[in-house]
Amino acid sequence: MKKSIIALLLVSVMVFMMVAGVSAQEKKLKFAWCPTIEDPFYRMIGKGIADKCNELGIDLFVTEYLKSWGAEIQVPVLEATAARGDIDLLITGPAAKDSLIAPLKKIYDSGIEVITVDTYIGDGDYSKESNYSFPLSFIGTDNFQGGVEVAHHLAEMIGKKGKVFIETTNPDVSSVVERVEGFKKGVSDYPGITVVGVEYNLDNQEKAQQQTAAALQANPDIVGVFGTNLFSARGAYQAVVNAGLTGAVKIATWDATVDLINALKEGQVDLILAQNPYAMGQLAVEWGYKYFTEKAEVPKKLNPEFFFFTKENVNLPESQKYIYQ
Repeated sequence: MKKSIIALLLVSVMVFMMVAGVSAQEKKLKFAWCPTIEDPFYRMIGKGIADKCNELGIDLFVTEYLKSWGAEIQVPVLEATAARGDIDLLITGPAAKDSLIAPLKKIYDSGIEVITVDTYIGDGDYSKESNYSFPLSFIGTDNFQGGVEVAHHLAEMIGKKGKVFIETTNPDVSSVVERVEGFKKGVSDYPGITVVGVEYNLDNQEKAQQQTAAALQANPDIVGVFGTNLFSARGAYQAVVNAGLTGAVKIATWDATVDLINALKEGQVDLILAQNPYAMGQLAVEWGYKYFTEKAEVPKKLNPEFFFFTKENVNLPESQKYIYQ
């Protein structure tokens, strides 16, 4: 009798372990995508994330695309996502370098891994020991180098001399801060070029237009404008068009949305730096998957390529893959 009971217990344990093993194998990874704002660039990141999750068999939870940029808007969405209790990896673009450190650290401490795309927290160097080194990786454009190269392209367009103006968004967002710093570094190679101002429109296109119009009035001899993102670019080129200065004032912009590409074709914009948001989304999921399934060491920084659109190459077949659509 005693042997029968022992045998029954052993069988029960073996069955339990087999069922538990099957359950563990069947448990799918679940990633969350928390986009920072509603725009074509973040939609392309989301498309890359969704396609790669589908390819790898990962469940994906997507929050709303926020209507405006800001830590105070983003944090409640992030916290609600973490509170679901079923997320393995959170992918997001921090709306601010410093004020998102604590909220994301709290999410990480709850057992959720974090990858930041497009923007980062702290100084973006997750490889050094700090209170913001917990994300698995930062995946985004080398914005500083992009800014440098925009400056070089614009310098050639304006004959390497004259006044230029910068229209940008937020003073505490890593991506645009680096674009402005990179642009200034690039411009410093040309003694004949002067930056006459930097304005912050907080992702408001109408404000960007007003600020650019005011800069053109204050400095009628401006020959170039750099719009550091979609909203800045739209406002900047519209102000130049309204002032009747199309062609006389060269416009360098960031992000290859369909409307900016059309503006380039129409001569209202002269240069567009296209990022690779689809690749950012794909890489975030790919490395998150490798981390969970292979215990892979994730690179702390990944910088997908960028591409410049000009009127000479905008219609070439090989350029079309860089348009956000």
